[in-house]
Amino acid sequence: MPFQALANHTPSRRSDPDSSSPAEATRPSRLPLYLAAILPGLALAACVPAPTDGVAIPDATTMATDATDTEADADPASRPLQYAGLSDDGTAFQAGRASFYRHGSRTANGERFDPSGMTAAHRTLPFGSRVRVVHPASGREVVVRINDRGPFTGGRVIDLAEGAARRLGITRAGVAPVELYRVE
Repeated sequence: MPFQALANHTPSRRSDPDSSSPAEATRPSRLPLYLAAILPGLALAACVPAPTDGVAIPDATTMATDATDTEADADPASRPLQYAGLSDDGTAFQAGRASFYRHGSRTANGERFDPSGMTAAHRTLPFGSRVRVVHPASGREVVVRINDRGPFTGGRVIDLAEGAARRLGITRAGVAPVELYRVE
């Protein structure tokens, strides 16, 4: 009996390759969707230079040395300061506009953000660096420790925690010109 049931079985239209049902003829192929999903990624991957393309990627030791290379055999402990652009001669190593921020949960170095602390965010200075920030208009100054990255708004050189900004007297203005000096 089971053999007769199989002998009388007619395949469904879905599995019949010669089916010419109108519903089957209008169903779109999924191939264009797959290609639309994969091809942009492949195109972007082709734009990334491979390490063998002759692109020189400097290592940390060459980035840390002074651009003039006059102190090629300098103490390695001073290299992060050279890389950051800090000067020893008592002049400001950077001048620009400072802003402040008061909210956040964690800083870029992983510690908990304290809005009343004497901390700041800088784009390139090493974490733990101490910087004297001077507001030339008022003559006020504050020493801050770099523990975060930023500012991410153009034209600004440092983001201060609200506590440091209060000491400088720039909380009302929000943004003010400052000068940054190295702290030994």
